[in-house]
Amino acid sequence: MVFSQETQNGSESREYYVNTLTKIADPVLVALSENKLKATMPVEKTKDHYGGREEVTYLEAFGRLLSGMAPWLELGPDETPEGQLREKYIFLARKAIHNATDPEGPDFMNFTKHGQPLVDAAFFAQGLLRAPEQLWEPLSAETKANVIAALKSSRVISPYYSNWLLFTGMVEAALLKFDGEADMVRLAYPLNKHKEWYLGDGMYGDGPEFHWDYYNSFVIQPMLLDITKVLKEKEVNMGRDFDLFLERAQRYAAIQERLIGPDGTYPIIGRSMAYRFGAFQSLSQIALWQQLPEKVKPSQVRGALEAVIRKHMEAADMFDEDGWLTLGFYGHQPEVAEPYISTGSLYLCAEVFLVLGLPAGAPFWSDAEEPWTQKRIWSGGDAKRDKATK
Repeated sequence: MVFSQETQNGSESREYYVNTLTKIADPVLVALSENKLKATMPVEKTKDHYGGREEVTYLEAFGRLLSGMAPWLELGPDETPEGQLREKYIFLARKAIHNATDPEGPDFMNFTKHGQPLVDAAFFAQGLLRAPEQLWEPLSAETKANVIAALKSSRVISPYYSNWLLFTGMVEAALLKFDGEADMVRLAYPLNKHKEWYLGDGMYGDGPEFHWDYYNSFVIQPMLLDITKVLKEKEVNMGRDFDLFLERAQRYAAIQERLIGPDGTYPIIGRSMAYRFGAFQSLSQIALWQQLPEKVKPSQVRGALEAVIRKHMEAADMFDEDGWLTLGFYGHQPEVAEPYISTGSLYLCAEVFLVLGLPAGAPFWSDAEEPWTQKRIWSGGDAKRDKATK
């Protein structure tokens, strides 16, 4: 059977993923490693923006980028060209962590003022949890102390009664792992509420109500897994829910794979679509963990995610003249962005690259490409049945 799009082998696909991630990351990490992020990063906002974006946008850019980039960095340096490139970005990321949490530095970030820093303290914490050997252990004692202090300082922010509860849990999970103690109430409450808010078939409500958007992928499913993974490692009772959350996330990953059209397009539904291909964080994480459902092959996910990334990247005005992301979905479309979104917010798109944490020899990269579900079906291929779960 002939399919309409060209296929690439796994090594070519991996090279494309790496090149795209580093293109997105360069402006943020280079500037922050030199203590010049606040001096050089533009702050594009919507016409009806919430106030104070200049005070929160820098932590957004760094925390979200680090969260998505961390699994790739965790592979560490090696003698291959890619391994040498990773070494460069590991060095930049460590410098950036130091500068972002140094109270005396020009790029010291806001972890306490307004509500938004709680969100991005959580993404920052998630990045550290995803790459402890490369982004935590080698830090100096001074930098580690500064990181712990910054994360603890975010406790002054009260979360909304929604997915925001998970931001408190993520911060506390990092404190438990790296500082040895945490506020266990702030860990237990979001997990218990999300068990209440489960609606069936792999989907959680965003709070008590269902929202048809991508927050199950932007936040909910990945943070439930990353929090309970720490609790399981630490042999805390709440870690017993890890397998339950994983089973639900596997079903949601199957749904996400089916949302990707033959040409890499997908439904534009709900809030925060300016996060672009960050909408597929959950699918990327389940592929990274090699826990895809039985009927979803790793190489079909590789092709599907690549098609999504390429579709976005073909828009000529996704970046400004200096390489910073612009507000929009397909290129520069500031009208799609909500009032809470500014330049830094956009770097949540990096979450699609979690799969780069799989080594080049993993089946995700080494298997021959398989057509993803919609590409297969719309080409006359096998239309396998789909079935809901509880």
